[in-house]
Amino acid sequence: MSATLELAKALISRPSVTPQDEGCLDLISEHLRPLGFTCTRLPFGEVDNLWAIWGDTGPIIAFAGHTDVVPTGDLAEWASDPFNPEIRDGMLYGRGAADMKGSLAAFVTSIQSFLADNPTPGIRIALLLTSDEEGPAINGTVKVMQWLSENNQVPKYCIVGEPSSTNKLGDIIKNGRRGSLGCIVKVIGKQGHIAYPHLADNPIHKTAKALAKLTAIEWDQGNEYFPPTSFQVSNIQSGTGATNVIPGDTTITCNFRFSPQVTEQELRQKVERLFAELEIEAQFEWNLSGNPFITPVGDLVSAVQTAIEKVTGYTGELSTSGGTSDGRFIAPYGTQVIELGPINATIHQINECVKASDLDDLSDIYRFALDEISRQQS
Repeated sequence: MSATLELAKALISRPSVTPQDEGCLDLISEHLRPLGFTCTRLPFGEVDNLWAIWGDTGPIIAFAGHTDVVPTGDLAEWASDPFNPEIRDGMLYGRGAADMKGSLAAFVTSIQSFLADNPTPGIRIALLLTSDEEGPAINGTVKVMQWLSENNQVPKYCIVGEPSSTNKLGDIIKNGRRGSLGCIVKVIGKQGHIAYPHLADNPIHKTAKALAKLTAIEWDQGNEYFPPTSFQVSNIQSGTGATNVIPGDTTITCNFRFSPQVTEQELRQKVERLFAELEIEAQFEWNLSGNPFITPVGDLVSAVQTAIEKVTGYTGELSTSGGTSDGRFIAPYGTQVIELGPINATIHQINECVKASDLDDLSDIYRFALDEISRQQS
């Protein structure tokens, strides 16, 4: 068994359900310190984080990821214990195999290989790891980046090990993400008897009128990297449960996945203005999970695409699709950020798994990316 698979299995065997780390950061530190890494633990609240850095000069290239995993769900539905990793028919099974303990193992072995051949590479190498990615993401990467900024250690480049691949390893590189803006809208009406609607004010009807307008709006047209902004409703709650009562209010939960062609403030103003124009009384609770970011083709994107082609024979396609990641906390500091990791077909699912040989190939891709970044500095 390869060193990458051995480390991946050791990490998976630790039941680090968010926000618990269960010794994963200790295990990774044990592999890094003999290489000359300085490992700094950065606890914030109940969350443990690690910043490990090697080298004294040159730009910092960081590998970023998380040790926490989502809950397993019904254990009876798993073919094997999710925290007792098994390789069956060439697939490594276990919670976190794809998201993202396989990537963490590949980080470490790629660095080991690179430094063995490049003792003075002209770059600094770092790992930024948290146990707070799958949860609220309040005391993890966002706090570590603040600390790095205060200590003048913000990386120039960052590879996030999120499972970005779709059909085969390295076919998709996430070089940006859309912004995510959530809103809970409470539409105010007046409760009453359903047989006397003139004595009530039905908030469901008013909500339907507003939603018809909102879903018809073209918010923007996107750009070369981003699709047009999308507005979606995920929940509508109203009513007392009785069939003869007009409810007093209706609550809608909605979300924008937005491109850089529109700002958070513009979206908020447009929505609230629409309700005002329709003379609908409403209360708004907004939550910005992250602004959009993009890393255009340049040093990092070229290095990663070259590395993928060396290992697989094809070039990864750039994409900004999908949900948010911790990259949204790193990019605002001026860091070039891409996401590259295993196939994401089984993430957060029962019997999560990853092709075992893909983890070795992923380690090689990360290694060649380090080669390319180092070569660029010479």
